[in-house]
Amino acid sequence: MNRTARTAVGAAAVLLVATGCSSGGGSGPEERGNGTPSATAAASRAAPSPSRAPAKGSVTVVSTVTEGLKSPWGLAELPEGDLLVSSRDEGTITRVDTRTGKKTVIGSVPGVSPAGEGGLLGIALSPTYAADHMVYAYFTTVSDNRVARMPYDEKKPAGEQLGAPNTILRGIPKGTIHNGGRIAFGPDRMLYAGTGETGDDGFAQDKKSLAGKILRMTPDGQPAPGNPDPGSLVYTLGHRNVQGLAWDADHRLWASEFGQDTWDELNLIEPGKNYGWPEVEGKAGRRGFTDPLEQWHTSESSPSGIAYAEGSIWMAGLRGERLWRIPLAGRESVAAPQAFLKGQYGRLRTVLSAGGDKVWLVTTETDSRGTPGPGDDKILQLKVS
Repeated sequence: MNRTARTAVGAAAVLLVATGCSSGGGSGPEERGNGTPSATAAASRAAPSPSRAPAKGSVTVVSTVTEGLKSPWGLAELPEGDLLVSSRDEGTITRVDTRTGKKTVIGSVPGVSPAGEGGLLGIALSPTYAADHMVYAYFTTVSDNRVARMPYDEKKPAGEQLGAPNTILRGIPKGTIHNGGRIAFGPDRMLYAGTGETGDDGFAQDKKSLAGKILRMTPDGQPAPGNPDPGSLVYTLGHRNVQGLAWDADHRLWASEFGQDTWDELNLIEPGKNYGWPEVEGKAGRRGFTDPLEQWHTSESSPSGIAYAEGSIWMAGLRGERLWRIPLAGRESVAAPQAFLKGQYGRLRTVLSAGGDKVWLVTTETDSRGTPGPGDDKILQLKVS
């Protein structure tokens, strides 16, 4: 069945699927193919073990919220339930009415320079959004990757509602590939950013570089209190290209990561740990490096965004064109992953929890590596269990 037919079938039916992500090589593009841990590490380790998720679960596609998006990447939910979605290649942020599907461009982010895997990437709302209406964005410029915040004024005309950006962090190395880009506020109200090593392996193990890391900072972009190295933004190192960040019910941080030719990864993140790249890929059992809790052959995943809902991590697959469910089975263990929606909506970029059993899922067929079908790209509303 071709992509167009698969898309039509997927959109026409409410799906209940029960079971059953990639990466380019070292010299090729990453996606080739067609809260917080607690404020301190001690508090995180002391958190109670999560209840076990059922070994099997399900996904129901409730609705197509909107369609016709161009290179969607980041997603954030507003307090009233509407969504903000960033366009990697257009450098814009669009508001989506989740009741009607209406799209309204609220503004552009100045200085965005899209190329390769760079552009306007992750977005997040301030933890004090109700008071300050600040929207944070991670984006690529002509010289580096940056994090900035902008006020969002809904009273202004459409297209002019984003205020001037205040850059809180600059100097993250950029590349044609492996720019990372996911940002999220944790339960400790600190801002976390996943960065890539830009195709230069040496950055990942260089503690002085911001590339190939998970960074933790205050809302003003300063090193967060309790970071492993006081005065440094670096929270963990040894990453190839982190594009998914999410916290579970016990405030533990999880991250998805692209492998090279062998293994993609889901990692349980602990401050100061070294996740191995480029010395190891996947589960190696080598002293000094932290192994992932789950791994996939690169043809099955190419993981991007992740979310936590109903006792499981949900992970969007690019090259794998599927949504993975990874049940959390204990303090440091997971049950066998399940694959859903395989090939039905093409490449999947972002998954975001909306609370309870509801999640949002963003497709990404218009990012130059997919095969767009009618209506691409889309935001789907899912019910998970």
